[in-house]
Amino acid sequence: MRLSLIPPAELTNEQKPLYDEMKSGVAAKYSNFTTMRKDGAILGPWSAWLHDPDLGYALWGATNGMTRFRHLPEMIRQITILTVGSKFGAAYEIYAHGAVASANGMSAQRPATFAANLRPADLTREEGIAYDMAAALPGGGVLASPIWESALAAFGNEGARRSSTLSGTTASFP
Repeated sequence: MRLSLIPPAELTNEQKPLYDEMKSGVAAKYSNFTTMRKDGAILGPWSAWLHDPDLGYALWGATNGMTRFRHLPEMIRQITILTVGSKFGAAYEIYAHGAVASANGMSAQRPATFAANLRPADLTREEGIAYDMAAALPGGGVLASPIWESALAAFGNEGARRSSTLSGTTASFP
C-alpha cells in the first residue's frame, strides 16, 4: 500500500508545523530535483512522515543530523545512499540522490548502474570501499571483516562508523 500525498489544505493541526518545517528545510537544501507537487504536497520520504507527525519529527531530526555532521566526502555519501536505495528499489531516493550526485560531478551512467544493483567499473578505491560496505549491509548479519577493515583504512574510525550509520539510516527511508 502506498501512503497518499497530503495537500497543504488537508493537513491537520498536528501535521501543519511539521510540513512547514520540512518544506522550508527541503527547499533550502534541495534544488536539483522535484520535492513538491503543484498543489504543495511534499514528495519523497517526507510525505510519509506527515502521516505520523511524532515519528515524522524524529525522522526529520535524524535527517538533519546526518546532513549537518558530514564526515565523509560528498561523492562517498551519494554512492552510499544510491547503493542502499537501489537495494530497496527506492525510486524517489534513486531519482533525488542521482540528481544530487550529478550536481556534484557524478557521471550520468553511474546512477543507472547503481539502480541496476551493479558496481560501476570506474570507482576509485575509496568509492569502491563505500560501495562494498553499502551493498553488504542491507543483507543483514555481521559485516565481513575485510570490508570493515578496508573502510577503517580508507575513512578512519569516524568515517567508517558514519558510512555504516548512513547505510542504516538510508535503509529506513525508502
